[in-house]
Amino acid sequence: MCNFRIGFGYDVHQLQAGLEFWLGGIRVEHHKGALGHSDADVLVHVICDAILGAANLRDIGYHFSDTDPKYKGVDSKLLLKEVMRIVRAEGYELGNLDTTVCLQVPKLNPLIPEMKACLAQVMGVDEAQISIKATTTEKLGFVGREEGVSAYCVALIHKLQ
Repeated sequence: MCNFRIGFGYDVHQLQAGLEFWLGGIRVEHHKGALGHSDADVLVHVICDAILGAANLRDIGYHFSDTDPKYKGVDSKLLLKEVMRIVRAEGYELGNLDTTVCLQVPKLNPLIPEMKACLAQVMGVDEAQISIKATTTEKLGFVGREEGVSAYCVALIHKLQ
């Protein structure tokens, strides 16, 4: 059995005026926020899915159902912390993450260091293990029309000896 495993995550959330916008564990100042059962942090959700997928432990919805009232409005950082506990209990540790957030506005580049620091602390890993990139869709599609936000993540984990 191979000691290295790769997982992939993808998520999308609708943007709506008047909601708080949480992304990468931090609150982003914007006139729209992501709509969801939890705090709708699309970046944290794809990280959870990628890590769980790499360990063959299903996905975030399996572990934290969006029909369960106890997760209504929950801080997604708590879900990520639990995901790390789950995969570590199976003997895995994170190698690295590579993520991309697709969002027309606001510009995320200035916020990436704060996101990395927050996520590293929650996950108990070094910031160097977390890559966060941001892109627009050049005003195309639901992201370009500022109707939603999407994110992708690839995670590499390894089995501890």
